[in-house]
Amino acid sequence: MERKKQGVVTVNLKEGMPTVEEARQKLKAELARSRDRGVKVVKLIHGYGSTGVGGAIKVAIRKSLALRKKEGAIRLFVPGERFNDWDAEAVALFAVMPGMKGDPDYQRGNEGITFVLL
Repeated sequence: MERKKQGVVTVNLKEGMPTVEEARQKLKAELARSRDRGVKVVKLIHGYGSTGVGGAIKVAIRKSLALRKKEGAIRLFVPGERFNDWDAEAVALFAVMPGMKGDPDYQRGNEGITFVLL
């Protein structure tokens, strides 16, 4: 499911308890759809793992995003735990979308989310 607010779309990758591969496929499809619709930022909800040390989907999604960034398919991504004024990638995101500081997860250290700037 997705929610759109002022150039930002929220996508829940953990909805329906998908496998890692299903979550990766959904990520790929949602990034393409968001880009086609002119969305600037995608907020991904992937969870952080029931043990609190990082779930398989979180790890796989962030690995995929690092590859997408290297390929030039996305501009940058900011893990939720670094979504604050002290992280260089977050500061770059805020420069493009200053309203992101109004997100409820701003400076909350939420490891279960990641922001993507397309």
